[in-house]
Amino acid sequence: MNMQPDAAAAADRSLVIRNLTKEYRAGQPVLKGISVTIEGRGVTAIIGPSGTGKSTLIRCINRLVDPTAGEILFQGSDLAKLSGVELRQARRRIGMVFQEYNLVERLSVIENLLCGRLGYVPWWRTLTRRFPDEDVAHAFELLDAVGLGDFATRRADALSGGQRQRVGIARAIMQNPDVILADEPTSSLDPKTSVEIMEILDRLAGERGIPVVVNIHNVDLAKRFASRIIGMARGTIAFDGPPDALTEAHLIDIYGGEGWLE
Repeated sequence: MNMQPDAAAAADRSLVIRNLTKEYRAGQPVLKGISVTIEGRGVTAIIGPSGTGKSTLIRCINRLVDPTAGEILFQGSDLAKLSGVELRQARRRIGMVFQEYNLVERLSVIENLLCGRLGYVPWWRTLTRRFPDEDVAHAFELLDAVGLGDFATRRADALSGGQRQRVGIARAIMQNPDVILADEPTSSLDPKTSVEIMEILDRLAGERGIPVVVNIHNVDLAKRFASRIIGMARGTIAFDGPPDALTEAHLIDIYGGEGWLE
């Protein structure tokens, strides 16, 4: 049985972000000196309107986007300053679930899961798609866990959106990461499937003690699954607290008016 991490392990999985700034155009920051510590446990949801910097924040953490300034401290390293081999090694510890799934369409479901082990196996195994038996066994276990045990040999491009996102979650877990980042994992899905996807992500990560940071538009989903909500507005943090502390006044401040509540 997977056990919850103790306090020391949780601290080792925390993210400390200091004065993080990102400018795509000089003098027009999307992130304006963000400083926040995300504890190494549970689900943290980031909410806010489009264009406020939610996805940019997530993508700065795993360096899909290079920050303009600031620090991202994780397990003794400043991710903002890493490059080359050091960055690749750090990314092995950071699982990613994407809005548009980012599966290799021509590969089978099981092969897509095994892509989560690419950072851990010799290069020649990746060329021949020969993975250790224990990795293959684990991949099949995860397929069962996300409800796709009968889909192992099916090509990824034959799956529905919800099925693809299940594969994406299982692939992230295959990395055995120390944190999972999820960038709008439900935005392309219907309400019922969105709940199912969040339930799977919450359950699988929780069983393994992996903290999750999820950027999400749906406030109700955020309140249902997260133990902490960070509300962003205009490139800054407008709210940071538990779901039951998030009031209508906070939401009006975050989303910029009352009209969206109607």
